[in-house]
Amino acid sequence: MSGLAGLLAGRVAPGAWTWRATYDAEEVRRAVEGAGRPFAHLDGVRVESVPELHGALAEALGFPEWYGRNLDALAECLRDVPAETVLLWDSWAPLARAEPRVFTLAVDLLGERLSVLLRGEGPPTALPVLD
Repeated sequence: MSGLAGLLAGRVAPGAWTWRATYDAEEVRRAVEGAGRPFAHLDGVRVESVPELHGALAEALGFPEWYGRNLDALAECLRDVPAETVLLWDSWAPLARAEPRVFTLAVDLLGERLSVLLRGEGPPTALPVLD
C-alpha cells in the first residue's frame, strides 16, 4: 500500500488518481481509518447513468435527504464532507464509458475536496497513477 501510505502520511496531496492495488475494500478501510481519516467506498459496477451516480455518491458519502442529485448539489454537499476523506471508487469504468463528460466533471469535483482512488480497469484518463 505504498502509494496509499504516502497519501495517508501527507506526502501525497489530496486529489484523484487511478489506483491498481487489489486489496480488499475492508483492508483499505482499516488502513485509512487506522490513519485517523474517514473512508467511503463506492462500488460502481452498476453505476452507468447520472441518476445511478448520484444515488451511489449519496449512499457512499452519507448525503442528506435533500441532496439535489446533480453536479451543483454535489459541490454543495461536498462542503460538509471532511476534506481528509478517502473515497475508494471501485469499478468506475461503466460510468466513464456511458457518461464520460459527467464522469470527468464528477471526478474533478470530488478530487478538489477529497482523495479519490479510482480502482479497476477502464478507459484512459488524464489522472495520475497512485502506486
